[in-house]
Amino acid sequence: MNLRAYWRFVVVAWQFLPLALAYVRDRNRFILFGRSRSVSPEKRRERARTLLETLLTLGPTFIKLGQLLSTRPDVLPPEYIEELEELQDRVPPADWERARVVLEEALGPVDSRFAEFDTEAISGASLGQVYHARTEDGEVAVKVRRPGVEDLVEADLRVVKWTLPLLLYFVDESRSFSLETLADEFDRTIRQEMDYEREARMLAEIRANFADEPKIRMPEVDESRSTDRVLTMEYVPGTKITDLEELDDRRLDRTELAETLQEAYLKMIIEDGVFHADPHPGNLAVQDDGTLVFYDFGMSGYVDAFIQEKIVDFYIAVANQDIQAILDTLIEMGTLSPEADRQVMADVLELAIADARGEDIEQYRVQQIVQQVEDTIYDFPFRLPANLALVLRVATVVEGVCVTLDEDFDFIEVATAYLRRQGFLADTAREYVEERVDEVQEATKSAVRTPPKIEEVLDLAIHEDLQVEVDFRDSQNLLGRVTRRLIYGMVLASAVFSSAVLVAFEQLVAAAVTVGLAVLVAVLLYFSFRKRRGIRAQPQFTRQSMRERDRER
Repeated sequence: MNLRAYWRFVVVAWQFLPLALAYVRDRNRFILFGRSRSVSPEKRRERARTLLETLLTLGPTFIKLGQLLSTRPDVLPPEYIEELEELQDRVPPADWERARVVLEEALGPVDSRFAEFDTEAISGASLGQVYHARTEDGEVAVKVRRPGVEDLVEADLRVVKWTLPLLLYFVDESRSFSLETLADEFDRTIRQEMDYEREARMLAEIRANFADEPKIRMPEVDESRSTDRVLTMEYVPGTKITDLEELDDRRLDRTELAETLQEAYLKMIIEDGVFHADPHPGNLAVQDDGTLVFYDFGMSGYVDAFIQEKIVDFYIAVANQDIQAILDTLIEMGTLSPEADRQVMADVLELAIADARGEDIEQYRVQQIVQQVEDTIYDFPFRLPANLALVLRVATVVEGVCVTLDEDFDFIEVATAYLRRQGFLADTAREYVEERVDEVQEATKSAVRTPPKIEEVLDLAIHEDLQVEVDFRDSQNLLGRVTRRLIYGMVLASAVFSSAVLVAFEQLVAAAVTVGLAVLVAVLLYFSFRKRRGIRAQPQFTRQSMRERDRER
């Protein structure tokens, strides 16, 4: 019996109780009954801030959960995503003596393993903290897992597991799919981030992929002083990438830095299939010669070959402003349901691209496109596979850093030039020609096969031997609803007639029972014609509503 997990469940439930009650009241105004309420964007933003403070209060595990939720616009509305994007690890470093216990259990006495060791943490986070030290080989950064975090995370993961069935009760089918995948993703992600052996492997793999790139620097792992709880790396100092004044003082070309950063992530995602997944400014630095430095590989992931291919298709479709190709790519990736209203989604994407264009019609930013698409994900049948959600967020954050470095940075121009230089555009053109050739060949074969088949069908029809089987698919249960309404109507008519007859014969008790039945059936008939209303109003993606949403930001 895990008493800590049970007590933790009580603490978490108490913290989330106000939000849960508010959500239940949105569904039923009087908790157990009543009509649903429409929630304004301002009210959702207020609740998002409350959620943010709740996550911070609950500590490391829930801070990580909030960071993960900020990458899942298919789970939360845009207001929540925007608030949670600001969530960072606001946890003070643990006491050195407690951290020392973890370090010495993993490596042995500090004095014997390090020539010098600064006991003041240079960086503190929810799952670990970093110290500066020196060995016989030079300066190093030592990342130590936070004391006691394993037990806390295990208890919190149990709480998440116990809470999930309750959450699924209040959401629709498409959202329940996203919540279940999110829970699995969170369990896997936080365990991976606590495993410093995995981080060392990912760092080594990504670093090897950039061995021939002089503009990119990643720290080397000191394997002799690293375990699953301690990670010792080469200490690589640099200027924070968003410290623009310092970069200008060092006469560094910020546009070139932005292009280097963008191309590095394109290489990781499209070519290598393994990428650094936490590119916020605190994890990116620049050395005096303009070399770009990457830190913290705790969040990193893989992209399979199919998704890589589709990401290339997506970039090319955006560059060509080909709305239908964008939708096709999203469907092929499993992100957009094939049953989605293509016309509505096409209108949204058209508006997004139009809003994103600058004065020059050929210059627009992918971040704005992605943001507009993210804003529709909560209201449309989108599903984000775990790594694809991470890739989407990485693309957005990277583009934001690039625009900070150069406000005129053109993401699409850089991406298109990179794809052309690496031969992806030529490959795409070749594949297009090959596909058209295959289609012509299939059409030719069909032209030869079809006439005999038509003649055979006509012969059967002439001799009255043709049988046609019809498979009626009632995907929206229309037949069931119509049938119920007909039955309710007939029972109601019969009850009203019977009541009148019984009153005429002065059978008042029987008449009262029949009237009660008639009222009940009338209520059922009324509700069968009502459309189910959700908590939110139906989304109206018009140019005016898009402009209003932009003004709210």
